[in-house]
Amino acid sequence: MKILLIDNEAPIRQLLKQMILDLQNPSLELAEADGVQTGLSLIFSFKPDLVFLDIEMDDGTGFDLMRQIPNPDFELIFTTAHNQYAIEAFKFSAMHYLLKPVDPFELRNSIEKADRTIRNKDLSQQLQIMMQQLAYKNDHDRKIVLKDSESTYFIKVSDILYCEAEGTYTKFYFTNNAPILVSKNLKEYEALLEPLGFIRTHHSYLANPDHIRMYEKNDGGALILDGGHSVPVSQRKKEMVMHILESRV
Repeated sequence: MKILLIDNEAPIRQLLKQMILDLQNPSLELAEADGVQTGLSLIFSFKPDLVFLDIEMDDGTGFDLMRQIPNPDFELIFTTAHNQYAIEAFKFSAMHYLLKPVDPFELRNSIEKADRTIRNKDLSQQLQIMMQQLAYKNDHDRKIVLKDSESTYFIKVSDILYCEAEGTYTKFYFTNNAPILVSKNLKEYEALLEPLGFIRTHHSYLANPDHIRMYEKNDGGALILDGGHSVPVSQRKKEMVMHILESRV
């Protein structure tokens, strides 16, 4: 596997390089670049299988670099200092990322995962969704990337009816598509979708208020959504849910 490290800080590149060498995998071939332009040059000449890409560099950003590659055919992992907005964009688009300082165990896992999914056919669409998120695109048009055990889905947030916790997994229900079961917990999606107006009605449910048709008082309370779907409202969440719904009228 060919790995390209793109970071403007030489000590960070050296640290990542040493971590990779410590894996003692003779099939790994390394190259380094210190910015957008040198990174672009090496992407076209070295033809990496995996790129570790810094966000903030002296001659631009990692996003600037990726905008200049219309059809990337490598695995991509962003490396970044803690930047909550960028991380939110990565999660919406299901992009891989590592926080600095990079943990050796997480680095190893990232390389092993990339080795299994090299030539990611979905990368261009994932990057597009990430860029939309970073550009504050209209909430109604915003998309999220969901992955199950077999496929990658590019879903408009406005098409989500509700999410249901299934253990450590989350099942998404939609207006016109079959449900999708994703191997991430509901709390992670609550952090992404609550700022877009989604309501945590119950410890196991997260609902899209745009699809709520009525509040039903029977059996402790439930929201009736488009298509007749019913989402329970827990007793401790009832006041908060009703306040949100009344404020939208």
